[in-house]
Amino acid sequence: MFVQEAEQETPISSMPGHARLGVLGLVSAAKQAFDLGVPAVALFPAVSEQLKDARAKESTNPDGLLQRAVQALKKALPELVVITDVALDPYSSDGHDGVLVDGRIDNDESLPILAAMAVAQAQAGADVVAPSDMMDGRVAAIRSALDDGGHQDVLICSYCTKYASSFYGPFREALDSAPRGGDKKTYQMDPANTRELFREVALDESEGADWIMVKPGLPYSDVLTRVREATPLPVASYHVSGEYSMLKAASEKGWMDYDAALLESLLCLKRAGADIIFTYGAVDAARLLRS
Repeated sequence: MFVQEAEQETPISSMPGHARLGVLGLVSAAKQAFDLGVPAVALFPAVSEQLKDARAKESTNPDGLLQRAVQALKKALPELVVITDVALDPYSSDGHDGVLVDGRIDNDESLPILAAMAVAQAQAGADVVAPSDMMDGRVAAIRSALDDGGHQDVLICSYCTKYASSFYGPFREALDSAPRGGDKKTYQMDPANTRELFREVALDESEGADWIMVKPGLPYSDVLTRVREATPLPVASYHVSGEYSMLKAASEKGWMDYDAALLESLLCLKRAGADIIFTYGAVDAARLLRS
């Protein structure tokens, strides 16, 4: 779910039916989802430009947007699993997932910031922190910081195999988090490379990840199956914004039955090996499964 400061909903043009929500609207939407059987929500903050800087300082603000949203959700729905995103891009004036130094991503400079961000989210009440940044060593840094801060029970869902995909466009529009210069191909994975996934899985598993994430979903179902075979950890798949938007757009044109296509898409991800599925169609799917 996308959360913003203003309580008035802001439509997201390329993701029909979805919007950025204020904290009160977020709680209402989460209640609706939870009542339908959706057990967890993943939060992504749309931060105002005035709060962005090169080192994402707003990400650790205890009174920041995301932290307030987590607190509100846990107060209203204590049994709801709240998952928070750990990456610099929503807070960065550069729009990258790590710190930009002299035009290059500095992996090691980014790690303490990511670890502090995860601790701030855990202090607010997050059940699962989900580093999506793809910096090397960040799972170990986050696990160590969480444990030192007394948050041993907070889980880490590592975006372990996250590809430099064209399917993220609507998401980046929603958060205004596209890179201001360059791209993310130096730290996200090459779509042509499947061999690297084995190293990424082994490293994150050894560093203390509790879940492993494959992103995107359907176009990378072969990767999902390989990851499922490579680790005993729970494996999540992210049915990303581009995939969801294509279903909605095609159904609005009359080219596809959205309900049937959504359930088939999620079934395919489950068949490929997903234990957990992140999808913008979760509420729709829950209604359909219930009926």
